[in-house]
Amino acid sequence: MPKFTLNHVLWALQGLLAGVFVFAGIAKLMLPIQEIATQTNLPGPLLRFVAVMEILGAFGLLLPGRLKIWRGLTPIAACGLVLIMMGAIFVSINTGGFKTALFPAATGLVAGFVAWGRSNGRA
Repeated sequence: MPKFTLNHVLWALQGLLAGVFVFAGIAKLMLPIQEIATQTNLPGPLLRFVAVMEILGAFGLLLPGRLKIWRGLTPIAACGLVLIMMGAIFVSINTGGFKTALFPAATGLVAGFVAWGRSNGRA
């Protein structure tokens, strides 16, 4: 039976998070911005900015480790995504209640775990 290390778990979580954030970012860029802005009560340019940051954060989760350059960017990208999820929690609570905030909260916790795991050479 294969032995799973913290490094294996972190890579799996990083891949999952990257997929979630690329999907979310592309959706915000492709959908009509006025429709999203109306649902969230946020300005369109802010939503576009968040979309770009989500996509860049996803790249920051994967590329430094895969290319073996600037690996210190991975925990920074994960921390940035935690901040985005904190905003998403706030918006979710204000627009749909606490139940709608569960997914961004869980995503933020996973991103925080990746930031912790990839900082200081833990894995």
